[in-house]
Amino acid sequence: MKKKITEKSIELFEKKGFTQTSIQDIVDELEVTKGTFYYYFSSKEQLLMAIHLEYIDDLLERQEKIMKDERKSSVEKIRNVIALLINDIKDKGPSGRVFFREIRHLSNHNIGIIKKKRNQIRLNIEKVIRTGMDNGELRPNLKPDIITFAILSLTNYSYQWFKPNGEIPSDELVQIYADVIFNGIMEKND
Repeated sequence: MKKKITEKSIELFEKKGFTQTSIQDIVDELEVTKGTFYYYFSSKEQLLMAIHLEYIDDLLERQEKIMKDERKSSVEKIRNVIALLINDIKDKGPSGRVFFREIRHLSNHNIGIIKKKRNQIRLNIEKVIRTGMDNGELRPNLKPDIITFAILSLTNYSYQWFKPNGEIPSDELVQIYADVIFNGIMEKND
């Protein structure tokens, strides 16, 4: 039942927004009582925090597997992180939209917890960029923090417009983004 409450809440939060969705809306959709809701969650904010934690913890776990793979180059790891973030939108779009749009409704304490985890995702990318610079895969004069923000901005904002069943499939979008990041958009005059 906890999973059903969470899934239905994600659906409603995505459609109506966190503030416009009441606990009554959630329990009405599930045809259960408020007591059922309160058995699993003490408040709507606790539910929102659970949604945020599930989303970010899963993303961090999958990112760390990419980062720890010693067989992959730094470039491959960055490309795999881009794929992770885009495929996450494809596979978990509603959760991602709730994650990015509704964080402002968490308490300052809870926002701090989520931001710390979000920062770890950023720091992991920065580290792999630095490694790539150190081992000669990437140019030595890059600013890893700025490149990381560019990667995250490009990929994370995609939840606003990317339609997995649309004109561009996720693997093609990953390729486009990786090409922009690694090669830029200028014609090379060799």
